[in-house]
Amino acid sequence: MFRKFLCLSILLSAFMLVFSHTATAAGDEEDKTGFIMHHVKDSHEWHFATFGNTHITLPLPVIIYSSDRGLEFYMSTQFQNPETHAFGKAYAHNGYYIDEHDHLKALDEDRSFIELSITKNVAMLFIVLAIVIWIILSAASHYKKNPGQAPKGAASFIEPIVVFVRDEIALPNIGLHKYKKFTPYLLTIFFFIWFGNLLGLFPGAANLTGNIAVTATLAIFTFFVTNLNGNKDYWKHVVATPGVPVPLLLIIVPVEIIGLFTKPFALMVRLFVAITAGHIVILSFIGLIFVFESLAVGLASTVMVVFINMIELLVATIQAYVFTLFSAMYIGQAVAEHDHH
Repeated sequence: MFRKFLCLSILLSAFMLVFSHTATAAGDEEDKTGFIMHHVKDSHEWHFATFGNTHITLPLPVIIYSSDRGLEFYMSTQFQNPETHAFGKAYAHNGYYIDEHDHLKALDEDRSFIELSITKNVAMLFIVLAIVIWIILSAASHYKKNPGQAPKGAASFIEPIVVFVRDEIALPNIGLHKYKKFTPYLLTIFFFIWFGNLLGLFPGAANLTGNIAVTATLAIFTFFVTNLNGNKDYWKHVVATPGVPVPLLLIIVPVEIIGLFTKPFALMVRLFVAITAGHIVILSFIGLIFVFESLAVGLASTVMVVFINMIELLVATIQAYVFTLFSAMYIGQAVAEHDHH
């Protein structure tokens, strides 16, 4: 198992070094580490590599809705230089342009519109969802066709994970009587975050779970699942904590209400920071190779990239587990029955 883990990490590191080298060597000599933020940020195109003056990219749809024009469909190539693939006001199309920070804007600053574009992170979101749905449906199909038999294929892969999430996360934190109701939700967020984390380690992949909007959405889901299922004991502890003198309630109640929002906020920030920081550290070590242009630094950076990639493979799983665990704990607190006597 360790050998497979090490080989996978080395393979990921080798691909990362090759693709980063081509991207950096073709860029501005004064900005040899600019590819770091380019990798972790969202984009209107999916850039994989640059070989010489050839950019290997996947153009993505730019979808705009406005009250006067309705839905408008474009491709990102219509807003950029065909040779350098640079965005900017000079390449505006039909009243819109994508600025240097990859934000869609209108030439008329007073014009209002809603952007519904399929950006790199959105495309990655669809890929992760497709993989999760395919694996789950494949496993379900196996159990339906072969009841009572040992799992095979996708079923043998996900069954231990499903059992672990059910028995080690949902059951002890939510309780025997209600854990089954919330286990599907916990499994959904675990597989989504886990696959998103793992796929994000591949060179050229989108930084899906390192996007604050994605982690915020997941945290909001947990917030609503928790509070919409909260029983009377849960809300009684929030708005009128039993056993607390009335004068102290003026302090305790605001703290409890703030706590309702700090919990999902902590979920959001923890996942975002852990994944983004890992990507930045790996790319920073790669950037050192081109900054110092030294064989010794190159060898040391390569070793560190392999080492950090091994850690990131663990972090990808740990962060999925932590997010799922804390979600189960919050839900368990909301549905637990309390004895006040």
